[in-house]
Amino acid sequence: KLRERRKAARAEGKDRQAAMIIPVRCFTCGKVVGNLYGKFIGLRNAGAEEGYDEGEALTSLGLKRYCCRRMIMTHVDLIIKLLNYNSLERKGSV
Repeated sequence: KLRERRKAARAEGKDRQAAMIIPVRCFTCGKVVGNLYGKFIGLRNAGAEEGYDEGEALTSLGLKRYCCRRMIMTHVDLIIKLLNYNSLERKGSV
């Protein structure tokens, strides 16, 4: 049943947006930054039209330390690429 739900969600394109692996805490200082990534993307996309850069977006989110800013700025979403290698969803598996 789970496999069928995943296939249906993939056909609708829903799982591509919801499945993101974002670090929950800053690796260096331990501050919680996982909840800020979506807000940062929204500010970054809105800021491109208004001349609002990434630094101002991070400052408005309350990220003052450069270690926390690094966690948000350098995040690369690899979950979509990793889903291609899921051995449970291969055609020949049980």
